[in-house]
Amino acid sequence: MTQGGAARRTVLGAAVVAAGAGITGLAAGPAAASGEGGGRGGDGGFRDLPYPTVIGHRGASGYRPEHTLGSYQLALDLGADVIEQDLVPTRDGHLVCRHENEIGGTTDVADHPEFVSRRTTKSVDGVPVTGWFTEDFTLAELKTLRAKERIPAVRQRNTLYDGQWTVPTFEEVLRWADREGRRRGERVWLHVETKHPSYFRGLGLGLEEPLARLLRRYRRDGRDAAVFLQSFEPSSIQRLSRLVSAPRVVLLSAANTRPWDFEQAGDPRTVADLVKPEGLKWIAGFAQGIGPTMDLILPRDAAGRLGAPTTLVKDAHARGLLLHPYTARNENSFLPAEYRRGTDPAAYGDALGAFRTYFEQGIDGIFTDNPDTGLLAAEAFRPGRRPVNG
Repeated sequence: MTQGGAARRTVLGAAVVAAGAGITGLAAGPAAASGEGGGRGGDGGFRDLPYPTVIGHRGASGYRPEHTLGSYQLALDLGADVIEQDLVPTRDGHLVCRHENEIGGTTDVADHPEFVSRRTTKSVDGVPVTGWFTEDFTLAELKTLRAKERIPAVRQRNTLYDGQWTVPTFEEVLRWADREGRRRGERVWLHVETKHPSYFRGLGLGLEEPLARLLRRYRRDGRDAAVFLQSFEPSSIQRLSRLVSAPRVVLLSAANTRPWDFEQAGDPRTVADLVKPEGLKWIAGFAQGIGPTMDLILPRDAAGRLGAPTTLVKDAHARGLLLHPYTARNENSFLPAEYRRGTDPAAYGDALGAFRTYFEQGIDGIFTDNPDTGLLAAEAFRPGRRPVNG
């Protein structure tokens, strides 16, 4: 994993200060910083990461079923600077790595007759979802399942690896990261998301406290720890800011949406409000960065082509916030229209061209299913080049 190199970002991050008026009444305040295991513990923090940073989205999910140790390992082997995990709980309170708590699409649970009766419909963040849910399984039961490719119609080659790996716990990932860090002599960086935190807190399965305990146990709770903590619910990041000092990122979806914790609390603000200067100032009170959908930086028109950039990069940097937008992928079906090649939605388009356009905006990093593509495109921006908004 590449951790060295020139052109370090030095203007990122704001000092941890008391949170602004929040929807939960939680004030930001870091816990006592600690060291970290797994390589050169005590190295500099996120400002020392290569710029722009390439984040393996759910590992190397363009090549292996997402959120498996195989996907994480491949992302690391390809050179990803940071590797992402999404966390959901089991019925007995273990944190496991799945993009969603519904696991019908990412495991072989439907092939297990002993679990057929657990298929049900639930309302998750106000949306009805039918399937099997991690919170209805103990960890021992979940470990009898095998992971599989989530979008086989697009990534048919990934189905070769169906059944090769189980669903990993986050503690298993921490142990893996420590082992790899020692073997490589460099810290393995993680980007960890709390999924549906208000929903799970309502079930008595709050995510933040067990996550903080694991981070402290593995010495990843300090302000220079090799981990980012992220969530689409700002109150989850506020809560984590009271528990650990590790850097934190607020994820931002489409402009016309509201975070689910805002919905529950009656907070009228939308994402469009949060990306305004006043909203960014509020976020900077308890987080060090934002993770916006790329459309908030480069909107697409009705034909799917990129339009004029917004001022979000400049505005966020002015408030000391880094930007880790999501998600860059190689396949035509995910690319802006001008970068698609041919008519096959599963075929690769001009992904390198799209990456370069994204990096030209001055973003600090990017989530990608294809870390090797991202790294190749990033090389042109790393040897001392300054971002256009720098």
